[in-house]
Order: sequence, then structure tokens, then C-alpha cells
Amino acid sequence: MSILIVEDNAQLAANLYDYLEACGHSLDAAPDGLSGLHLASSRDYDAIVLDWNLPRLDGLTVLRRLRREAKKRVPVIMLTARDQLGDKIDGFDSGLDDFLVKPVALPEIEVRLRSLVSRLKQSAVPDDILVVGDLQYHMGTMEIRRAGRKIALTRIGHRLLELLMRESPNVVTRPRLERAAWGDHPPGNDLLRSHMHVIRRAIDSDAERPLLHTVPGAGYRLCDLG
Repeated sequence: MSILIVEDNAQLAANLYDYLEACGHSLDAAPDGLSGLHLASSRDYDAIVLDWNLPRLDGLTVLRRLRREAKKRVPVIMLTARDQLGDKIDGFDSGLDDFLVKPVALPEIEVRLRSLVSRLKQSAVPDDILVVGDLQYHMGTMEIRRAGRKIALTRIGHRLLELLMRESPNVVTRPRLERAAWGDHPPGNDLLRSHMHVIRRAIDSDAERPLLHTVPGAGYRLCDLG
């Protein structure tokens, strides 16, 4: 496995590095949150070992930015001296995969890393599936489902939803959506608004949280703001 260690305790980082390297893994290391975020965002790792209390950026901030901005699904194990339930909840709510309280046994870290990576590979989403929250669009079959519920849309609805999902969580402007639906000759009347209303009703009406959001004066965005 390719593993990134983000840990400011030089002794612990060296012990982790030496042990995991001896287990046959390839390693990178960062001594602070900012450099760790840069490495994690710019390179593809199989797993990350992340300390909570880091200089420059704390581990929780690194994790949140890794998930929300860099869109990295890489498994992350957080190492920390914190053992309160609230800390664990904050970590898992931010996209954490596992949580270990210091001091930690090196063999346990390695076992947990292997387990996380194995589970991720087994549940990996194929490249032909777009995913936003619990909404999935199967490109090959053009099947749309949210939380398992099948959704039917028109041909234009499919075009609009595909663009919104590909650009998520960014805002897609009205002119760009119109071009995706009708090419260089969009209709003169406000058909886009009608189609977006149909899409919103189809994907959000029976859901706990809405995914389609109107951005006044700009366009629309598809994202889970929960």
C-alpha cells in the first residue's frame, strides 16, 4: 500500500514509517497539516494516518478539506489523545474512517489500514456511475436512483442532471445548462426553470434532505449541504 503519515511528533512518525515500511508499504510523511493536505490532495494514496493536533492546520480541518474540496475518498485513520465521544462524532461526521486513541500499537494500525483499504476496493463505485450524496446516475443504463428509489426523467432532464452531477458541488450557470439541454439554440421562453422544477420534484420530494439548490442570479448546484 501507498501510505501518507501526517504526524508532528517526530519520534512517533519515525516509528510508524519504519514499521510500515518493514511491512512492505511505501511511505510519505508530512510534519504539519498544511503540507499533509498538499500531499494528500495532489497524490493518490491507498490510506492516510492523520494526527489530530497538528501545527498550521489541525487534523480535522485537513480531513474536511480533503473530503469537501479535494474530493478524495482515501481511507483515513485519525490518531489522537482525545477520547471523548463528541470528538469521535466530529471526526466521523467529517469523513473519518477510523479513530485510534494514543498510545497506539503499531501492528494494530497496520491491520486496520489493510482492512480499510480492502473494504474500499470491494465497495468502489464504477467509473460509469455518477454519485452525489445518495443519488446515483448509471451512465451505461441511464438509470437514476436516490436511496434505492428509481427516478424517471425526460431526455432533457437526463442531460441537465448529468451536467449538475459532474460539476457538483459547483454552481452551473443557466446559459451552460441551456446549452447542455438545447445546444446553441435554447428556447426563448423559460423552459429551463420548468425542467429544473421537474428534476427537483423527482429527486428531492421524498428525500430527507434536498440536493438541488437554486443560486439566485447565477444558476443551480447539486450537492448535499447536510
